[in-house]
Amino acid sequence: MKVALVTDSTADLPKPLRERLGIRAVPLYVNLGGRVYRDWEEITPEEIFRRVRSGEGFPSTSQPSPEDFAKAYAEALQEADHVLSIHISSKLSGTLQSAELAASQFPGRITLFDSQAASLGIGMMVLRAKELLDGGRDLKEVVAELDRIRQDHFVRFTVATLEFLRRGGRIGGAQALLGTLLQIKPILTLKEGRVETAGRARGERKAREAILEDFRAWAKDKGGIRAFFLYSAEEGAVKELKERVLSSGLPVEEALVSELGAVIASHTGPGTYGFYAYSL
Repeated sequence: MKVALVTDSTADLPKPLRERLGIRAVPLYVNLGGRVYRDWEEITPEEIFRRVRSGEGFPSTSQPSPEDFAKAYAEALQEADHVLSIHISSKLSGTLQSAELAASQFPGRITLFDSQAASLGIGMMVLRAKELLDGGRDLKEVVAELDRIRQDHFVRFTVATLEFLRRGGRIGGAQALLGTLLQIKPILTLKEGRVETAGRARGERKAREAILEDFRAWAKDKGGIRAFFLYSAEEGAVKELKERVLSSGLPVEEALVSELGAVIASHTGPGTYGFYAYSL
């Protein structure tokens, strides 16, 4: 059985990579200045941040429609017998719900998978699924491996400004103001599909040290590890963290470095950086 892969734009997989691997990504939407833009196609994080700084207001985001997914599924099923559709956490977005409605139009031919992740957390699962499918694994084996990764992976990230998190309701206004004044950087993770605080540090250097310490604790006694580094607007923000992770003495390899797309960046702001990792 030939299986095609579909994801959504919040997987933050670069378009050239997706096209080379034959992976379809259904875009979410960014709403800014009275217009609606398709993520990764019609607006960039840099444009969003520039317009916010100019006083245009903060963006909001919205999920794809069931019709968007139905179109992607119909196209994929012209080339394959079945579709494996891997998406952003259902606790962060209604994207999976739209996919479920679309999948009902293709009974028995769509398998949906809730990554309980965002950004490259989704992307790393999509790439792993592609690797296994190309290696001859069947759908049941692939889904089992994705479930293993979903249950045991590492993710930490931090942000340069707390304002985008405040606007998105992740932290309160007083907490955001105090954190900014004291240069407190939140260290964030995803737990069971929701963004949660894993710690806080005063300043950039201590934030990187805390992330690396958490990673060492997670990676203890693990074999080969693949790391997926993410950043928003400036790749330099993740450079030192990446160098320290790769020179940590742990069995870790750089799998991908990618910029956050406009949808995820709308919720985290410029200067965000961090990484996902899973063990083989």
